[in-house]
Amino acid sequence: MKLLAVETATDACSAALSIEGRINERYELASKDHTQLILPMIDGLMEDAGLQPADLEGLAFGCGPGSFTGVRIATGIIQGLALGLDLLVVPVSTLAAIAQDYFDHHDENVAFVAMDARMGEVFWGVYQRDAKGFAQLIGEEAVTPPGLVEFPELSGVGLGTGWGVYQAALLERLGDQITHFESDHLPRARAIAALGQRGFDLGQAVPVEQAMPVYLRDKVAKKESER
Repeated sequence: MKLLAVETATDACSAALSIEGRINERYELASKDHTQLILPMIDGLMEDAGLQPADLEGLAFGCGPGSFTGVRIATGIIQGLALGLDLLVVPVSTLAAIAQDYFDHHDENVAFVAMDARMGEVFWGVYQRDAKGFAQLIGEEAVTPPGLVEFPELSGVGLGTGWGVYQAALLERLGDQITHFESDHLPRARAIAALGQRGFDLGQAVPVEQAMPVYLRDKVAKKESER
């Protein structure tokens, strides 16, 4: 399968192209330049692979949570491509992408993912590696004060920017269940592509009208949309 994935929900901007499971990615840290970077990234990947847009067979994108503007950028690009090419889409959680990318390069089996959501809160999700190596959500994703996060009685690694901002509160809450934490992990399109391919394999791809962003913090999304 030829699948294109994009991710722009944080300071990282990336695109990835999966061809029969082999993934190539372009990635850059540039918090203000996503709109200028993402389309050239896509064009470059397609050109390197010798593909035209009509050769694509599926799409995936980081649907959030994350920056409201950033999530909108990825959503808009993928919706436009899906409409023009009549392709199905797999929306992928940015929290799941952080866990997946870590699982792909390390031996840990549980990830407690916390992204800084500002306003004294984190975007929170707990993921466990399944039998095929994919990040599987345990419970639900949430936006919550770090001192109120919910989690299973498992040990694992803490990942994401929330661990840099709220490490004291998170460590106090989870105690010795955390083997260690790494706060510099951001979602990447290569993980979106891997989880997107998995979504297609499981029949989870949706038509474009169902490929919607996930903000978790509804009041923020409402406030922005009313401006």
